[in-house]
Amino acid sequence: MAREVDLEAFAAAWTDGAFVLDVRQPGEYRDGHVPGALLAPLPSLGVTPPKLPAGRPVYVICASGNRSKAAADLLAVVGGGVNGGADIYSVAGGTRGWIRAGRPVATGTEPGSVRPV
Repeated sequence: MAREVDLEAFAAAWTDGAFVLDVRQPGEYRDGHVPGALLAPLPSLGVTPPKLPAGRPVYVICASGNRSKAAADLLAVVGGGVNGGADIYSVAGGTRGWIRAGRPVATGTEPGSVRPV
């Protein structure tokens, strides 16, 4: 099973260039996401798992932490080392917590277009 990290630990990992997988729906992602996060909606994970970076931890995020926990557990089981056996984490508090903490947010469909909060 995947482990859960709090927003502080995630923010430190993100600052260091962590790989972030956003498992919300496209509209939610478009409205605001962690800059650099790759969109991979939860329903698609069992059908088409995303290509994850080999040997790097993966941080899975959603709106609040529920879908990310399910997705991280799914990736840990069905992925069977999809990223070279690196750790997969669910981000507790999700994007809502990220925004409440005043962290940077990107909008649109591309992972990198940043707007201040």
